[in-house]
Amino acid sequence: MFRLETEVDMARRELLRSRLRETNTAASPVLRALRGTPRAREAPLHVWASDAAGGLAGGLVGHTWAGWLHVTYLWVDSRHRGAGLGSRLLSEAERVARTDRDCRAVRLETWDFQAPGFYRKRGYEVVGVIPDYPPGITEYTLTKALD
Repeated sequence: MFRLETEVDMARRELLRSRLRETNTAASPVLRALRGTPRAREAPLHVWASDAAGGLAGGLVGHTWAGWLHVTYLWVDSRHRGAGLGSRLLSEAERVARTDRDCRAVRLETWDFQAPGFYRKRGYEVVGVIPDYPPGITEYTLTKALD
């Protein structure tokens, strides 16, 4: 007999995460070899752009893990769009990931109304499509090899 609960419990969340990591490490030789190495740690990677007044003109927030850069957010203020700032932010994150953190690839998610064309122009390939997530929107997962 089991009792199911739907409460948010951060202590149990961390316990669950730890146990899942142990299970995955035991099942995967790749994850087992990764364990205990610098690449096993998730490391934040942020790139910021300030305008002449010191305000936030744009930024990229992501992290590196297991030789991959995962871009979580990339945003450019509407006043600065079309000037190449998004490309510069992305290029800098890729450079840091490749040269300083020995990453081999990048992954990210974007919605159909955001920037799938922007990423494709920069060498990203669509590897996953989720239609109607959320309803009325399509989400794309894209990747790029860092040479």
